[in-house]
Amino acid sequence: MSANGVVERVAAGDVRAAARLMRDLDDGLPAARRHLQALFPRTGRAYVVGLTGAPGAGKSSLTDRLIAHYRKAGLTVGVVAVDPTSPFSGGAILGDRIRMQDHALDEGVFIRSMATRGNLGGLSRGTAEVVQVMDAMGKDVVIVETVGVGQDEIEVAQLAHTVVVVSVPGLGDDVQAIKAGVLEIADVFAVNKADREGADRTVRDLATMLELRKSAATREVLEHDDLHRIRRTSSTDPHDQGFWEPPIVKTVAVRDEGVGELVEAIARHRRHLDDTGERRTRDVARARAGFLALLREQLLAGALARLGAEGSHLDAIAARIAAREADPYALAEELAARLRR
Repeated sequence: MSANGVVERVAAGDVRAAARLMRDLDDGLPAARRHLQALFPRTGRAYVVGLTGAPGAGKSSLTDRLIAHYRKAGLTVGVVAVDPTSPFSGGAILGDRIRMQDHALDEGVFIRSMATRGNLGGLSRGTAEVVQVMDAMGKDVVIVETVGVGQDEIEVAQLAHTVVVVSVPGLGDDVQAIKAGVLEIADVFAVNKADREGADRTVRDLATMLELRKSAATREVLEHDDLHRIRRTSSTDPHDQGFWEPPIVKTVAVRDEGVGELVEAIARHRRHLDDTGERRTRDVARARAGFLALLREQLLAGALARLGAEGSHLDAIAARIAAREADPYALAEELAARLRR
């Protein structure tokens, strides 16, 4: 099918065309990237909500209930559920699809599971591209549910407008909330399974962590520094116009308790971003991260192609490096210098 045909079908909300494009993007097919390039002008309208947290926190059940609330409000929803990679097929283990069966026949909902394929940080390599496809389809809200890798699952902060960190009682000691780096990127906290013993204690721990962070008042802007490391996007200084204190919402997803309050907390954060201009800041940070990822990919592909053209083979070079017969630093600098000519 021509690029124009794919673009028009995806923009019209054609599920089969969109699903095929997402699959091809995940497989890294060049034609799929060209189709995405043609779709790019039609993106930028969806609001992206990220759900992250430890495995077993109930992210999938919470996503299922969020879908129901957004659909009741008349909004269309896309879901990107990043699952662990199957050791047998290399694909996603579709646990999220099982928990979201209520929406399987809803034309206003599109759910896509993706395998991490060894990618760290909680997201799949093609997650951002799939979000763009859903955006181009016209989805009002896109929910990105991360795989749940623990304390440093922060890539979702680069992708989402609002990041919901899901915690549950009983996963750690008193300072678990303070030491877990993933909590630093939260815009909203959801203490799920709040009917369990210890829920109030978890809320207190989170509140303590927020007070400590607020008193430090050192939060930076979430962008990339010169070394392409993540910087944060809003301030913890209460006197700063962009300051946002993440609310803590208790939920019991399986009983749909507290989910309405969570939806309202996300909506308040969205209004805050719009009112303070922070949404624009996050969009710029996301664009920068995406551009740098594309640039790194292109530069690496160019370097490997140059090696092949010169008769070098990566495995042979790696073997020489492993045998300490070659200096990897000198080889890399030499190749980079040749690419700059």
